[in-house]
Amino acid sequence: MKQTLKRLTPTPFWDAARATYDALARLPDLGPAYLHPWRRESIRRLAALKDIHRGRRAFIIGNGPSLRQTDLTKLRGEYTFGMNRVYILFPELGFTTTYFLSINDLVIEQCAEEILALPMPKFLSWHSRHSFESLNLQPTNLPTFLYTTYTGPNFARNSAGRLWEGATVTYIALQLAFHMGFEQVILIGVDHSFVSKGEANKTITSQGDDPNHFAPNYFGKGFRWQLPDLATSERAYRMAKVAYESNGRQVLDATIGGKLTVFQKIDYNNLF
Repeated sequence: MKQTLKRLTPTPFWDAARATYDALARLPDLGPAYLHPWRRESIRRLAALKDIHRGRRAFIIGNGPSLRQTDLTKLRGEYTFGMNRVYILFPELGFTTTYFLSINDLVIEQCAEEILALPMPKFLSWHSRHSFESLNLQPTNLPTFLYTTYTGPNFARNSAGRLWEGATVTYIALQLAFHMGFEQVILIGVDHSFVSKGEANKTITSQGDDPNHFAPNYFGKGFRWQLPDLATSERAYRMAKVAYESNGRQVLDATIGGKLTVFQKIDYNNLF
């Protein structure tokens, strides 16, 4: 029925109706997303970070297997964004990323204590706050909560407001990097390719070693995670490309062997 109605409805009207529905669906979370004390503190922090790195470059580190072919020691001293379980690499590297992000409820729920122990500024999705409500967090160890949503595609130039997730934490990192003023953002480890196949966003439980990321214990046996939605991610990446280029900025893709074709490719080793 839905598909039939969509075929019979002119695209502009369908898009407008969907946007209205999405906005109404988000209404119940609007109040807490802007008025809750944790979010008020997060908005204050984000305001202080606006354009703080204007004109600089940053690396967004994906977690694909290609990281094992990438000399990450070159990133010491660079501005870096790490995501999800990237911290597994930190003991091996001898340094941490500048910033850390995670927006996936399953990752945060299963790794909350590990994430809280990380020493760098942490940015987490507002809808994941329930994983921390029982921990009696003090302001000093409170993560910065981003108001991310699954609906309403957009590219936010100011991360204090609503950010569309675009089916990948990398898209949130691109929006946050834009907010901070970075002029050039370089992707590495964004392989945009998964061995595990199935319905997009479906929750599954890992049955053994993880073949989709840089370490077999990344989503190891017993870990619950969601299958990727690469089509939605590509849509988001195209929006990021337009936003950056229209502002005189640039996103480059230095992933070794990556399958993403949205951004200009560049040789990682030529960046240093």
